[in-house]
Amino acid sequence: MDKFLAIAGLIPAVDWLALLLFFAAWLAYAVFAKRKARFEGSLLAATNRERRRWMLQVTYRDVRVIDGVVMQNLSSSPSFFASTTILIIGGLLAMLGASEKASELVSDLPFAARTTNLVFDLKLALLASIFVYAFFRFTWSMRQYTFGALLVAAAPSAERFISEGLCREDFADRAGRLVGMAAETFNDGLRAYYLAFAVVAWFFSPWAFMFSTLGVIYVLYQREFRSEVLDVLQERKSDD
Repeated sequence: MDKFLAIAGLIPAVDWLALLLFFAAWLAYAVFAKRKARFEGSLLAATNRERRRWMLQVTYRDVRVIDGVVMQNLSSSPSFFASTTILIIGGLLAMLGASEKASELVSDLPFAARTTNLVFDLKLALLASIFVYAFFRFTWSMRQYTFGALLVAAAPSAERFISEGLCREDFADRAGRLVGMAAETFNDGLRAYYLAFAVVAWFFSPWAFMFSTLGVIYVLYQREFRSEVLDVLQERKSDD
């Protein structure tokens, strides 16, 4: 414990403050966005309604080739980001292995703050941790889309829904919810990418880190709850 406190004392208090603000803002916004989506319109909630409508239409089609193509296209986005994240993590780990040289290069940048190697390593470790988290979210999203594709493939034919009295609404609820979970998981990975840009500002100064964190949270809020795309989706809802 004393050793940990000694190491913590080597890091300036303003850097600890920036770190605390970063994690508090990330966690608070994630909880806020999830709860707000239940009571007010959000981009995820609006698209989830369309996903359920899509799955309801699946029950009326015998040929579901187009549904498989759409599902494959949806899963390609988290697959691309997962592959890209692996490359980013590799680059960050390589920088950690040569942190002294990397720190010298970064310190030569205009307006970049000069810090100790310990603080520089902490910045790289934080970035690497964020992208590791994003990687797990993207890969889990890929698997969830696979499960959704299985539900579509295993869906009874349109005639069976009529002849056997199967409930279309139950299938649409279950399949739509699963595909919506995949989209939400993908959204978590994208949110991590956005917040990683705030961490990049830490290489300039902890104050820039704090302002960037708040700026990224503001951008995320605008896109999820105040975007023009959401307005269009809400118009679609009112038309129904």
